[in-house]
Amino acid sequence: MTDSPKGNTPLALELLVHGVAGAAPAELLGDPRTVRVTGDSTAAVFRRTEDADAEAHPERYAASPVPEAYCWSRLTSGNGARALWLLLLPFMVANLAHWARPASPAADPAPRAVRTYGVLVRILALSLTVLLIAAACEVALDLFAWQCAGSGTCTADRSWMGFLADGGWWAQPGRRLALGALVPAALTGLLWFLSNRTWSAYESQPPPAGAPDPDTASDTAPALGRPGFWYGRRLVARLRAAHTAAGLLTVAAAVAAPTLRYDRRAGAPALEALGWVVQVLLGAGALTVAWVVCRRGRTEARADHRLDRAAVTLLPGAALALLAAVLVHACWSRPGWTSAGRLPGDFAFGVLMLGQGVCVLALAAVARYLHRRAPDPAAALRGLGGPAVAMLGCALGGVMSGGVAQRVADWLDGGGTPGMAGTPLPGPPVLLSWQAAVLPPLLLVLAVLAAWFAVRGARARRRLAAGIAAEYPGEAPDRARSRRIAGARAAAALTDSAPWFVAAVSGITLLLGAGALAGAWLSGQVPGEAARGSRPPLEAAARAAQDTGSWLIGFGFVLFVTWGRRAYRDPAARRTIGILWDVGTFWPRAAHPFAPPCYAERAVPDLTWRMTGWTARTGGRLVISGHSQGSVLAAAAVWQLPPPARRRVALLTYGSPLGRLYGRWFPAYFGPGPLTALHGEVDCWRNLWRATDPIGGPVLPGTAEGVDRGPLADPIAYGRSARHPLPAPILGHSDYQADPAFAAERDALLTRLGAADPSRVPPQRLSKEPAAPADPPGTAG
Repeated sequence: MTDSPKGNTPLALELLVHGVAGAAPAELLGDPRTVRVTGDSTAAVFRRTEDADAEAHPERYAASPVPEAYCWSRLTSGNGARALWLLLLPFMVANLAHWARPASPAADPAPRAVRTYGVLVRILALSLTVLLIAAACEVALDLFAWQCAGSGTCTADRSWMGFLADGGWWAQPGRRLALGALVPAALTGLLWFLSNRTWSAYESQPPPAGAPDPDTASDTAPALGRPGFWYGRRLVARLRAAHTAAGLLTVAAAVAAPTLRYDRRAGAPALEALGWVVQVLLGAGALTVAWVVCRRGRTEARADHRLDRAAVTLLPGAALALLAAVLVHACWSRPGWTSAGRLPGDFAFGVLMLGQGVCVLALAAVARYLHRRAPDPAAALRGLGGPAVAMLGCALGGVMSGGVAQRVADWLDGGGTPGMAGTPLPGPPVLLSWQAAVLPPLLLVLAVLAAWFAVRGARARRRLAAGIAAEYPGEAPDRARSRRIAGARAAAALTDSAPWFVAAVSGITLLLGAGALAGAWLSGQVPGEAARGSRPPLEAAARAAQDTGSWLIGFGFVLFVTWGRRAYRDPAARRTIGILWDVGTFWPRAAHPFAPPCYAERAVPDLTWRMTGWTARTGGRLVISGHSQGSVLAAAAVWQLPPPARRRVALLTYGSPLGRLYGRWFPAYFGPGPLTALHGEVDCWRNLWRATDPIGGPVLPGTAEGVDRGPLADPIAYGRSARHPLPAPILGHSDYQADPAFAAERDALLTRLGAADPSRVPPQRLSKEPAAPADPPGTAG
C-alpha cells in the first residue's frame, strides 16, 4: 500500500546508523522523547515522538529531513554471559580467513583457485573444532579418568572422585573413559545448540522482494550485491552437521584407541574384532565428514533456502550412534586392565598441528596466485592477509586448548610440574608443554615490535608537529598544542602499520610452532626434562620458559574472559576493542558454523527492508547516514537494494573503515573494484574523514571524484578566539555530526536526489521472497 504525500512537497528521510560503541536512540536523535517505529528489543528503528506521523504531514519537513535511527548495538552486546562467545574466538578468526581472500580478475575470475581457497579454509576450520574437542578429551579422559582416577595419591585428596577408586564398578579404565567421554560429547552438543539457536535469532532474515533477479544478474557483479549473500542457510546447516559429527567422532576415537590397544595385548579375539569394526566405521565417518565439508561452498547468486536433509540429519545422528556403541564397547568388563602413563595424545596433537601448518602454507600459495592475477597495491600483505589471519586462528586455538590442559594438570599435580621427573602424574601430552614454553619468547618479540612501533610514532609526531600551526592561518604557534594534534595524527596512522604487525606475529608463530613440534617429537620429553644435563644457562632457560609459559597461558585465559565480559557491559571498553570483534562477527559463517553469530545477517536485511519499504510507500528521498561500522552496514544494505529504490537513496559515510580496513583485509569484497562499482550504482555518495581518526579514512582515494571529503579540520580551532573562546577538542573518530561539513554534505545529497524525476520510481508492494529452487554449486569458495 502507498502513502501519498500531501501537496507537492517531497518528503526526505535521514536514516542514522551508529557505529561500534552504540548509542541510545535519544542520543542519536538529540531528543529524549523517542518512539520505536518498527523492530523489536534487539534491533529497531526509532524516531522522535513529534516525527512519528511525518508521512502524513510532509509540508512540515520542507527545510530538513525526518531523522530516524537504526539501533543495532544489542546484536553484539548485552548481558555478561555473551562474553562466553569469546571462547569461540579461534573459530571466528578462521572464518575471517575465508573472507580475506584476494580479489580475482573480473575478466577471468579463476573459479577453481577460488574454490580451492575456500576448501582449504573450511578444512582448517574443521581442524580447529577437532582440536577443541581433543583438548576437552585430554582433560576429561586423560587427566581425570585415566591418570588421576588411576592414581591413589590423586584420588585420595579428592573425595568426590572416590567412586572411581579400585574395587568399584567404575574402577576399570574403560568404564572411567566412557564416563569421562560424556564431557566432550556434551561440549559438542552445546556448540551445536548455540549455532542452531543463534541462526534462528540472528541470521534467518530473508532478503526483501524486488532484489536483483538471480537469473539475470551478472557473474561479475560485486558479491555483496548478490541476492543470496546475506542468507546462506544451506551451507551453515551442512557445516554444522559436519562439525558436530567431527566432534562426536573425535570423542569416539579417543575412547576406542586405548580400548583396542588393550584388547590386542590381552588376546581377546572377539573384543579385538569388534574394536577393528569400530575403527573402520570411525574412518568411514571421518571421510564422510571431510567430503561434506569440501564438497560445497557458498551460493551467493540466490538465497539458499533449501536444506540437505540427509547430511543435516543422518551425519550427526550416525556419529552419535557410533559414539554410543563405542562407549558400550569400552564398558565391557576387562578385569585385568589398569591405567598407567598417558593416553596416546602426543601423536594426535602433533598430526593436528602439522596438518594446520601445511594447510596454512597451501593457503598462502593459492592466495599469492590469486593476487598475482589481479594485483592490488592496497591489499594487506600483498594478498597474504588471509593466510596470516588463518595462522593466528590456529595459534589461538593451540594456546587456548593447551592452556586449559596445562592449568588442569598443574592443579591435579599439586606442587609438582607436569611432565617433570618425580611428579605423581605424567601430565598432558609433551607437545602442549612445548607450546606453552614458546609463549615467553613470542611475547618478548611482540614487546620489541611494540617498542619499535612506538618509536616510529614518536618520530612521526615530531615531524608532523612542525607543520600543524601553518594549517590554521592567523594563529600564533603553540608548541604544546601542535604536539597534541600531531600525536593524535601519528597514533591514528599506526593503524596503517597493523598488517605488518600481523605478518610478523604470524611468521614468528609459524616458526616457533614448528620448533615446538620438532622438539616434542625428537625429545619425547617436556622442555625442562629435555634440557636436563645440558649447560646450566640452557637448562635454566628451558625450565623457566616451561613454567612461565604455563602460568601465562592460564592467566591470559582468565584475563581474556574477564576483559571480554567487561567489553560487553561497559560501552567505554567496547570503544577500545569493539571494532575488532565487530569486524569478525560482521561476516557470515562461511567456514566455521560454531563461530559467533553474524549480526549483519540481521542488520543488513533490516536496513534493506526499511529503505525499500519506505521509498516504495512514500516515493520520497532517503539518505542513509552511517558512522564507523554503521557505514559498512549502510553500504552493504545499499548494495542489496533493488534498482528502483537505489535511485532514491543517497549514502553518507563518516569515520568509515570501508577503504582503510575492509578494503585492505577483504579486497575481494571491499577492494577498489567493488567500491568503484558501488559508486557507479549509487551516484549520490559522500565520505567524510579526519587525519586524527584511527579507524576511518578515504574510501576511494584518487579514483572517484566527488566521493571523499577530507581530511576535515580536527580540531576545528587551533587556539582560543572570539568564535572559539574555549579550547576545541580533538575529536578523532567521534562527533562527526558536530562538524559543519556533515550538514552541508547531507543537504547537498538530498538536493541532488531531488533533482531526479520522482515519477520514474513507481510505488511498489513488498512481499516475502518465495523459496528458491535448487541451485548449482557455488563458486564463491
